Amino acid sequence: MRSFYSELSKGEQILCPENSLNTTASFAAFEAERIAIGEKIMTKHYAPLAQEYLKKGCPRCLRARIWTLLLGAEVKQHEQAYYESLKAHVLQYDMMIDKLIIKDINLTASNDDQYFVFEDVLYQVMLCFSRDSDILRRLPNQPAFMQVFVKGKQNTQEGSVVFPPSGVIPFHGFTMYAAPFCYLFESPIELYFVFRTFYLRYWHRLHRVCANSQGIVSLCLLYERLLQCFEPLLWNHFKKYRIHPLRVVIKWIMRAFSGHLPPEQLLTLWDLILAYDSLEIIPLLAAAIVVFRKDNLMKVSTLQNMEAVLADLSSISVIPLIQMALIRE
Repeated sequence: MRSFYSELSKGEQILCPENSLNTTASFAAFEAERIAIGEKIMTKHYAPLAQEYLKKGCPRCLRARIWTLLLGAEVKQHEQAYYESLKAHVLQYDMMIDKLIIKDINLTASNDDQYFVFEDVLYQVMLCFSRDSDILRRLPNQPAFMQVFVKGKQNTQEGSVVFPPSGVIPFHGFTMYAAPFCYLFESPIELYFVFRTFYLRYWHRLHRVCANSQGIVSLCLLYERLLQCFEPLLWNHFKKYRIHPLRVVIKWIMRAFSGHLPPEQLLTLWDLILAYDSLEIIPLLAAAIVVFRKDNLMKVSTLQNMEAVLADLSSISVIPLIQMALIRE
């Protein structure tokens, strides 16, 4: 992992939210240099360059454009027409999972101080997502779907619908995969296609059991190995009180820390996912946070108290913590 995340493990200077508090001339020059390089990359319109660029940090003013380029999610005339057709389907017929989506938004984003203002946008994006049959075509192994008929059109060919059309059955917290993108895009269309591409590339692996090396099972195993290798005393402390070490971090890994980290720190973490095209940074950060809170965890002996120790991540700084974890021998 030190070799793979070489820019982080070598302690190189990386543009991150903590730097924004730095008012020195050297930081201002570094930020200006990063913005200038980013603008040049945008003129080249070459995704591999954008990927390398993200490894040294991304200025806020360029993040939306860099992500769109890297994901190949530019909105053109075809995408606009497709999105309008999804909106028409939302208005045309109701589905059972609409209630699940609305309830999930109410229980998660609407109750979050960082995301409640985006409630209306999330309704629009997530309901369109549920009707997007292209997702099922690209991910044919989605866990559950069936053929149903639209009420009143049982005997017509166009009345036949795959349910859910996307092949994705929403679960508690599913909305939080999309919520952070609201900070990057004002247009729901741009937000939708970047979120959808992110889901197709990464997020679908976080809620499905599969043998993929980037799947949720492999990520959980990586977290356990890191913790057991570098903090055996803490690992034994968990085992002593019959608490599985994964129990305290599984919600972080499944949501890629969305809803747990402050938005700016979260977007910095997602920069790294795109930069290295890997989800392994998520269990690495989870292990680093648990180790960072080791002293307090060693003082408690119940799952409830351990979760309380790890509940507040508002003070966590992603880049410095990951760098310390990778540099540490």
